[in-house]
Amino acid sequence: MPTIGLIGAGHIGSQLARLAVANGYDVVLSNSRGPDTLSSLVAELGPHARAATADEAAKAGDIVVVTIPLKNYETVPVDALKGKIVIDTNNYYPQRDGQIAELDNESTTTAELLQRHLPGSRVVKAFNHIQAAALTTDGQPRGTNNRRALVIAGNDATAKATVAKMIDQFGFDVVDAGPLAEGWRIQRDTPGYGPRRTAEELKRDLAAAKRYAEAKP
Repeated sequence: MPTIGLIGAGHIGSQLARLAVANGYDVVLSNSRGPDTLSSLVAELGPHARAATADEAAKAGDIVVVTIPLKNYETVPVDALKGKIVIDTNNYYPQRDGQIAELDNESTTTAELLQRHLPGSRVVKAFNHIQAAALTTDGQPRGTNNRRALVIAGNDATAKATVAKMIDQFGFDVVDAGPLAEGWRIQRDTPGYGPRRTAEELKRDLAAAKRYAEAKP
């Protein structure tokens, strides 16, 4: 099984680590405060988890999840992630991240910012529109009626297929929104952002999404 590196071990990161270990993956966790602060989580996760620095987690992971406040995306290691699949869970909250002009004028998306920072990596947008707690409660076996779905977006088809397989293992159907540029369709305040949705419902939500400028009264 691939090793999953996590840059960020907050609400989403810790939940993804629990899902990964439960599904047979090894995980290497990191945060901004240092490996020692992750001892309780590592103890909970057991022998398939260890704590490290962000650079070490980036190097160790076959798939690496970036799940940190968006304002810190430029701290993500670049060289250690070359050639790797990088999952971006980030959302833009100006009250936390400050104003980012390119996102305010909607000329780019959060995942495209990370992709630009990581030109040698294959970024896939995922896990940004589900509450953290639901990650470990809403998963169901493939084929379950009304199974919850999650959206991905990315520019690399092989990377998206790998992430889609993992999401299916975690208990969710997958809806492909297209390239990273289409990731805005599942950003905050869009119809699919937050609520539980099946694949068909999510497809309708993506189609109904409006840019912030359009949605303003």
